[in-house]
Amino acid sequence: MNYWLFKSEPESFSIQDLKKSKNQTTFWDGVRNYRARNILRDEIKKGDGVLFYHSSTEPLAVMGYCEVVKEGYPDHTQFDPKNDHFDPKAKKESPTWFMVDIKLVKEFKTPVTLDQIRANPKLKNITLIQRGNRLSVMPVTKSEFEEILRMGKLSH
Repeated sequence: MNYWLFKSEPESFSIQDLKKSKNQTTFWDGVRNYRARNILRDEIKKGDGVLFYHSSTEPLAVMGYCEVVKEGYPDHTQFDPKNDHFDPKAKKESPTWFMVDIKLVKEFKTPVTLDQIRANPKLKNITLIQRGNRLSVMPVTKSEFEEILRMGKLSH
């Protein structure tokens, strides 16, 4: 089992939107970075843990955690000219972009803010706070995942 952090701008898709989704499950579409695409396509597996992070908002924070329920498959939005994530170069026979499906496990009682993550010595090496890292999908270690669950007042 591996662990990940997925970033989402809450005005685009929030943890509250996920809570309202059918079965509290959704596809994670619209990723348009090749490194993140490779992670979605090749590395993320069913059963992996996901920290759901609200970005571009106040406060920046991990809001809860999810589980991967479907491994990487072609992102259908790349083929839809009416979608913001349309890619005119993408071909159905060799798709460029991939997504996974996630299911909400638990929303944190207390969101874990970026400032709290930065202040925690156990999280000093987490990819999220590394200089220059702007990926929307990134790996976290098991110990980092468990520490953030602890900070969010949950145990895994």
